[in-house]
Amino acid sequence: MFTGIVEEIGTVRSVQQSDRTGRLSVQARQVLEGTKIGDSIAVNGVCLTVVSLDSEGFVADVMPETLRRSNLGTLRCGHRVDLERAMAADGRFGGHMVSGHIDGTGTIIGSRREGNAVWVTVAAPREILRLIVEKGSVAIDGISLTVAAVSDSDFSVSLIPHTASETILLSKPEGSQVNLENDIVGKYVQRLLQPREAEAGPQSHITMEFLRQHGF
Repeated sequence: MFTGIVEEIGTVRSVQQSDRTGRLSVQARQVLEGTKIGDSIAVNGVCLTVVSLDSEGFVADVMPETLRRSNLGTLRCGHRVDLERAMAADGRFGGHMVSGHIDGTGTIIGSRREGNAVWVTVAAPREILRLIVEKGSVAIDGISLTVAAVSDSDFSVSLIPHTASETILLSKPEGSQVNLENDIVGKYVQRLLQPREAEAGPQSHITMEFLRQHGF
């Protein structure tokens, strides 16, 4: 579990991809503190397991499914990435609950400055937009952000200067792909509200005609 408060901007050292697997090596410093093999680090919001460490970075395996559903498959050597270690049980909860299991990707379609803030607009699939509400939370490339506006085709967030300087979002031009994770609370609520066939029980084959034929 993560909070969406990016700790550090890392740099991709290498990317290895095949039809069956992938491996990502990232240069980092701060997120290495206290990290051991087997720990989780979110890379652009995607929860990855550390498989090796050195004094200048870490290596994580990436499943084909993760490469398909995220922007990790587009990373190349030298690209910058948002990094966050898994939340410590005794730490402060600064953002919102972020699982590190993204729901899909969106596309940056615009940005504009308003005072000291910058609005960023992201086009997203309908299934993701259904769970986005104004003033609610969303994670973009692992960054916990508050939704400023939402429409049928896109949504907007507003970045304060600190968030802008500590993350990679504003360095991405229009047309860039970003990882999106809906608020986990909203996903559970949606699941609970969906009708379940299993709860409805098996359909009865007893009809009025059946009863008449059998003397009732």
